[in-house]
Amino acid sequence: MTTDFLEYLHPEKESANAKKRVAVYCRVSTDKEDQANSFESQKRYFGLYVQRHPNWELVQIFADEGISGTNTKKRRAFHQMIERAKQGDFDLIVTKEISRFARNTLDSIYYTRELKKYGVGVFFMNDNINTLDTDSELRLTILSSIAQEESRKTSERVKWGQRRQMEQGVVFGRSLLGYDVHGGKLYVNEEGAKIVRLIFHKFVEEGKGTHVIARELQEAGIHPMRVKKWQSSVILRILRNEKYCGDLIQKKTFTPDYLSHEKKYNRGQESLIVLRDHHEPIVPRDLFDRANRLLDIRSSSQKGQTKHSCRYGLSGKIKCGYCGSSYVARYKTRKDGSQYKAWRCLEACRHGNPHTDPEGNCIGCPGLGIRNDDIMHILCLTWQNLCFDRQKITDHLIRIVQHVLETDAAESPIAPWKQQIHLFEQKRIRLIDLYLSGRIDQDEFLSVRTKYEQEFSSLCSNIKAASKKESGTNQYELIRQIQDTLAETINGTQSQEDFYRYILEKIVVNDKHHVNVQFRFLPFSWSYCSI
Repeated sequence: MTTDFLEYLHPEKESANAKKRVAVYCRVSTDKEDQANSFESQKRYFGLYVQRHPNWELVQIFADEGISGTNTKKRRAFHQMIERAKQGDFDLIVTKEISRFARNTLDSIYYTRELKKYGVGVFFMNDNINTLDTDSELRLTILSSIAQEESRKTSERVKWGQRRQMEQGVVFGRSLLGYDVHGGKLYVNEEGAKIVRLIFHKFVEEGKGTHVIARELQEAGIHPMRVKKWQSSVILRILRNEKYCGDLIQKKTFTPDYLSHEKKYNRGQESLIVLRDHHEPIVPRDLFDRANRLLDIRSSSQKGQTKHSCRYGLSGKIKCGYCGSSYVARYKTRKDGSQYKAWRCLEACRHGNPHTDPEGNCIGCPGLGIRNDDIMHILCLTWQNLCFDRQKITDHLIRIVQHVLETDAAESPIAPWKQQIHLFEQKRIRLIDLYLSGRIDQDEFLSVRTKYEQEFSSLCSNIKAASKKESGTNQYELIRQIQDTLAETINGTQSQEDFYRYILEKIVVNDKHHVNVQFRFLPFSWSYCSI
């Protein structure tokens, strides 16, 4: 045992040299009320401990409350202490034990080595380790590994116990809108339950979207839980939460690594715990199922599309004549259950008709909605009334198509195969000449001829298949079909959103009777009246 280490253990043997600047690090592993008292006790204990050493001068006590020791990512005081040590603010760090400093072996070795570079030691009181000693790293590695293994076992025991409790119906989690969690049970909070029922009623019975519901709740002065304002995503989570119809699903998230403690969404890695009719519902199951069927229908209509993407041909091209905002597509349901697509001003969607919000800002827009069928009808009529030589454009495009088809025909694989057949015929003639001249015997002749016949048969099969494929494609019929499609599109007799995607500059919806259409590459716009 070194002299320095004895000095740390026995203050009466310390020399009268300059005082060592000491920092203390302490931590409690949870933020429960009983552990808060332990936290204060640790600070008092370390303060008295440093005072017992005349040559020690306490610089600061660094403390993290309610944070696990298995990793150091979220321990702010710990990282602040490390940075202060590198800056030379103290010479020694005193902590109770390795498990309070770090239960991760790699973290323990990394940080003690890093501090040692700057001449700063770490003294673990209960473990009797001073990192400035020559054998400290070996002892630290062994004890850190033991602490880490203990953390792993504890984590497994806790997870096993929690799962057994979940299977018995114990609720893990915090209170939510409409429910209070006490003692692992859900109790209906009637004040919040009224809001939940209102949300389901607006969505299912009144047919309102999540954006509209969020806006109306915000304007009504109803406050959400844990967020500043109502948003579409908040409404969506409520509509999807199975707790509101009396069911309980737990293990939606899991912790794969006991060292990092990072939670991840459970996508099949662990089995869910599902308990039907677990507690008192806030909304009837039938209403909950209807709401989720509506959500599924709306999400399926946008399947494979990313948020804010131009998934429709006219996305971003329809503008509001009142506020200038873009129109957005919405699917509406008729009385017979069928759906149709319509467009509405984004500002009107979010805030409704013009009004003043609680903060005194003027929001909303009177822009009217318009059916997609009406928009396409307007575009067709506008396109038909434009003056340009449609036949000339059609003929030009057909010439381009014919050129492409002729190029493909010239590059047909049959031509080189026919050339190979000609070469095979020449080889067979030379083979017969060699045999008749006696330069090869009969066995050699038969062997080579068999090889040639196999290759020739394979080549003929390829030519036959390619010829059959080419004959099945009537070039004249194909051109006629293309010509008919071009004529329908250019003359405006066929409505195709993809066609207008490329030629339309914008549509401005001014009011019920005036819509302005502007095409690209044209020096004028066209006004259409009476929608």
